[in-house]
Amino acid sequence: MKNIYGVTITELEQYFIDKGQGKFKATQVFEWLYKKRVSSFTEMSNVGKSNIAMLQEDFSLESLEILAKKVDTDVSKYLFGLKDGNKIEAVLMNHDYGNSLCISTQVGCNMGCRFCESGRLKKVRNLEASEMTRQILMVEEDLKIHISHIVLMGIGEPFDNYEEVIKFIDIVNTPKGMDLGSRHITVSTSGIVPKIREFALYPKQVNLAISLHAPNNEIRSSLMNINKAYPIEEVMDAVSFYIEKTNRRVTFEYILLKGINDSREHARELSQLLRGINCYVNLIPYNETSHIEYRKSNQKTILDFYDELKKNKISVTIRREFGSKVQAACGQLRSNYEEESL
Repeated sequence: MKNIYGVTITELEQYFIDKGQGKFKATQVFEWLYKKRVSSFTEMSNVGKSNIAMLQEDFSLESLEILAKKVDTDVSKYLFGLKDGNKIEAVLMNHDYGNSLCISTQVGCNMGCRFCESGRLKKVRNLEASEMTRQILMVEEDLKIHISHIVLMGIGEPFDNYEEVIKFIDIVNTPKGMDLGSRHITVSTSGIVPKIREFALYPKQVNLAISLHAPNNEIRSSLMNINKAYPIEEVMDAVSFYIEKTNRRVTFEYILLKGINDSREHARELSQLLRGINCYVNLIPYNETSHIEYRKSNQKTILDFYDELKKNKISVTIRREFGSKVQAACGQLRSNYEEESL
């Protein structure tokens, strides 16, 4: 039985047409699900009893289970249990521009980035669009808030689950549904070049972020296995294609690791790589974890790196630090939960 939270409005319209019903029923159902947030089909008072029976037979409203929750100033981290016993995470961050939720797209990850806790668990499976949508709905319900921004940067590589990610975006972007603006959605990739090029042709104005984390192939290959398949030159070519097709600015994410990629020379090299590209760099202080040997750069080093980029006319921000007290590194809460359950 298909989870209805993974069905696009176009698919639902076709469902009702195939059943000999008016496709406007899909809009009614979407409004009940995403505007009025009902928990059962029987609450959909204007859909009709025969249609409710039909929906109950063909679709589920299955939810996720909140296994753990940790809260700190302006951040809440959730560990969700899935129907098959697997676990994923989501992190809610309160910014001055709104509430941003970082969601997972896979159970585990095959990218093997050495600084990333979630990569310690190899990919078990892709998440369904419904399991991504449900992360938003459950956090909003739990905290009684409206989430204004979504970042696909939790556990997993979104472009390794491309079809379900695109379906998820279509669902949450639907005006009669959650109505989350496409410019408030960011997809982060470690650099799967063919999918960057495919995403450049996607009609919605969704933001693209590239997890770069190094200014050259030698360092990047030592940190990220994917660089051996798609080296920096190929990633940058794909980014140029994306910008040409979309006329949109790209974000480059750069985690600063002590003694690895954080010197002024690295900043100068990064400036040279990005010169002339419509982009900005998001410098990310590292969230240390007991399972990985990398350490966070000190504040002076971070500021020196920032200053060097600014001096070279690269747009740059330093991401505000969230959640060291809530195990906010990707996969960290899940990993610790598993250990405590042994």
